[in-house]
Amino acid sequence: MLKLDKYQTLVFDCDGVLLDSNKVKTDAFHRAAESYGRDPARKLVEYHVNNGGISRYAKFEFFLEHILGRAEIDPAELELLLGRYASGVQQGLATCAIANGLERLRAQTRQSRWLVVSGGDQSELRELFEKRGLSVLFDGGIHGSPATKDELLSKLMENGGIQRPALFLGDSQYDYEAATRAGLDFVFVSAWSESHFDFGGAHAQIKVLADLLQP
Repeated sequence: MLKLDKYQTLVFDCDGVLLDSNKVKTDAFHRAAESYGRDPARKLVEYHVNNGGISRYAKFEFFLEHILGRAEIDPAELELLLGRYASGVQQGLATCAIANGLERLRAQTRQSRWLVVSGGDQSELRELFEKRGLSVLFDGGIHGSPATKDELLSKLMENGGIQRPALFLGDSQYDYEAATRAGLDFVFVSAWSESHFDFGGAHAQIKVLADLLQP
């Protein structure tokens, strides 16, 4: 079993790790784009699933530029898509399952700072975590888009928000790659993941966060 007591910082992805919310967001991407036709909506969902952990802003920009072939992005059209998406995920995030054992795991890792680094919108995440009673667990804060995970990790390393040794707990290829670039150890959390990436280079692979609990 992975020993957590050596880590000064634990960095958590949100969707698919702390919350069973990947399907909520996948469905919301499809609904946001379905007025453009079945094929464009399907291609957006494929891009979303294959690029887990990347912000909605980048995904809808890709949709407009590379799937619809827009020469330029119309800010109003982008805002419309973002609004549809946000409406689609709001209720799902408020009711989806929370990872079991978080409070126990927090108690067992008192020596570590906990923080969230997510592709989700930062202001929405902070509001959601407050409403669902999770904010108190994350003394290192809740950090999200529009900044990328690479940018967030770099900034947090520079300002001391992340102290090494540090561990990133994620469920996507981008999580693994961003953690590796930042020099963080990585654990793949598989139960709610939609990724088909080979996480053989991870320091550990678990199904759910409760697998890390000490007896």
